[in-house]
Amino acid sequence: MTNKINRKLLFLCTGNYYRSRFSEHLFNALAQEKELNWQADSRGLAIERGINNRQVISPYADRGLRRRGLRVPINERFPCQAINEDFETAYKIIALDECEHRPLIETRFSKWINEVEYWEIHDIDRTFPTIAMEQMERRISKLIQVLEMIEY
Repeated sequence: MTNKINRKLLFLCTGNYYRSRFSEHLFNALAQEKELNWQADSRGLAIERGINNRQVISPYADRGLRRRGLRVPINERFPCQAINEDFETAYKIIALDECEHRPLIETRFSKWINEVEYWEIHDIDRTFPTIAMEQMERRISKLIQVLEMIEY
């Protein structure tokens, strides 16, 4: 498996601060544990909306990862805005909240609207973070199981 090129999974949310970052780190930890040939990355569809996002990653995501025994790397990057190249290089693309993200993809990345898998995991204005992270964890665990079956 070490000779294979990793397939890229792209998680999208609005600000690349909380949901997509939590998903990226959790997926990568689980994929590595299962020795899957996948690597997740994450981007924001409208990071300019995150004017109150002052740290490299949301404290909710950081706490949620810690509760799962994971640590955010010391050299963690700041949120990144999605660009067309992110879509072009991804083997699979997941937007974390269809109601919120489909319109952003439609206006900013319309070419990719039908290439995206849409989940329904709402931001903190609609779902308490611990509940949303449990939802993400369940979806990611199911995704890992599917990818395991495909690879083996």
